[in-house]
Amino acid sequence: MERKHSPFDHPDAIASYEVNAVRNVPGLADLHRMVMLLLAERAGTDAHILVVGAGGGMETKAMAEAQPDWHFTGVDPSSAMLDLARRKLAPFAKRVDLIEGAIDQAPDGPFDGATCLLTLHHLDRTSRLQTLRGIHHRLRPGANLVVAEHTAPGPDPGRWMRLSVAFSGREGPDPAKSAATAKLMTERLPLLSPAREEELLCEAGFTNVELYYAAFSFRGWVGTAC
Repeated sequence: MERKHSPFDHPDAIASYEVNAVRNVPGLADLHRMVMLLLAERAGTDAHILVVGAGGGMETKAMAEAQPDWHFTGVDPSSAMLDLARRKLAPFAKRVDLIEGAIDQAPDGPFDGATCLLTLHHLDRTSRLQTLRGIHHRLRPGANLVVAEHTAPGPDPGRWMRLSVAFSGREGPDPAKSAATAKLMTERLPLLSPAREEELLCEAGFTNVELYYAAFSFRGWVGTAC
């Protein structure tokens, strides 16, 4: 799961990760709760959840607080981001295993559900499909995968990225600067259209693929392993 153009080894980005995530992603805490509820639809009270892109630990912490009997295995290629996750997840350490690496380094499972949040938009199409197939391989039949990432929606995807940047407020009231940042992100991230995202999930083996979250350039889907 190689993440091209990844900022997640830069000390400043790591130090500000949580603050920036809350600021950049509309309704992040609610997104985490939606993810937990979608997983819980098909996972038992003692579920074992696979978290792909687990660095930072935010979604794992939210799920661990909401589901006191769930266990989690997380994978992430950034050792620094995993260190951040370990600190955040210290109160839940007995229920969480964190592994440095890509999906291929994750245990075979089978897991009762999986998440991949704010990660797939860093991957090109080939790596994205490989990651989704690797997740599918590790899920028990009937388990849900929940994803969310930047996409390129509509005939003018740059518009939605500009709105995402403006929402975060990181460029202040300067529209030209916001537009420049959005252009850079659109060029550097291998974004896919929402339709292509859904096709990849189906190609990886997931069924019942449904949209559950949409906010400017962000989209989230849930699919079921067969």
